[in-house]
Amino acid sequence: MKVITLCGSTKFKEQFEAANAYLTLQGNVVISVGFFEQSEGISITKEHEALFEIIHLQKIDMADEIFVIDVDGYIGSSTRKEIEYANNCGKKVSYFSESKLSIGGYIYENCRASKGE
Repeated sequence: MKVITLCGSTKFKEQFEAANAYLTLQGNVVISVGFFEQSEGISITKEHEALFEIIHLQKIDMADEIFVIDVDGYIGSSTRKEIEYANNCGKKVSYFSESKLSIGGYIYENCRASKGE
């Protein structure tokens, strides 16, 4: 059993949830973001943003590896910092765009959902 922290833009809520479900069903402990401010239109202060960055780095410290939600190859500046931090800590880094996830009859491949058989 591995501990995996999800990283990426909170605008990709659907993909975060799909990765969380898939990785959990594979027997992993999955650590995710607290909420999806970009997807849900929640305003946060600069102070909260700084706090969330610190918290997320601690989540990476707790993990064996990180799984980056990089829809269409998008990796923002905060996620780049998290990837760099994980690499510097010797953590494995995997990417949503390079994975094939199967959840609830849908297959996510190359960041796209399609109905599975």
